[in-house]
Amino acid sequence: MTRLLVIGPPGAGKGTQAVRLAAAFGIPAVSTGDIFRFNVTNQTELGLKAKAFMDKGAYVPDSLTNEIVADRLAQTDAAGGFLLDGYPRTLEQVHELDRLLDAEGTALDAVVQISADTDEVVARLLKRAAEQGRADDTADVIRHRLEVYSEQTAPLIDVYGARGLVVTVDGLGAVDAVTERILSALAERELHAVDINTDAPSAS
Repeated sequence: MTRLLVIGPPGAGKGTQAVRLAAAFGIPAVSTGDIFRFNVTNQTELGLKAKAFMDKGAYVPDSLTNEIVADRLAQTDAAGGFLLDGYPRTLEQVHELDRLLDAEGTALDAVVQISADTDEVVARLLKRAAEQGRADDTADVIRHRLEVYSEQTAPLIDVYGARGLVVTVDGLGAVDAVTERILSALAERELHAVDINTDAPSAS
């Protein structure tokens, strides 16, 4: 019955750790990116609504994002817990998630904040950009993305920090080592993994 939220800057390995933690706790990893792609690909009613914004290069509004996440969390596999990746991103989404969980008589158990040295993250993302042929991802562009992330995330961390939910873990180093740090930090809060096999599948 574990309910987690994972937050981390681009290049910190958040996606990889989200998948591994979900496997360790036996709960679904709920990624807003994956949800959007699924709904758009399958042309669901929600997906068609989201696609209308995405095709215009506009952000999907909070109201629709909230609706899509609520639909996902209402599915059977999320009844026993879940791990959120990419949601909430705004204070409005935080409040909506609160309302959603309150209605179910539940709440988040912890917010895992994966931190990483900015210079190291920039170097990591520059290497990835070179491998993928993304010439537009310059050091200045990447640093700006990190600044925007920090500005957007700070209010969320403040809210969840005031509730005593934030667990901050260094995201640099070997993937297995980072996973172990997170699991150890969560275990200190009496949140114990059901499967501590760190060979869980990785994601980018």
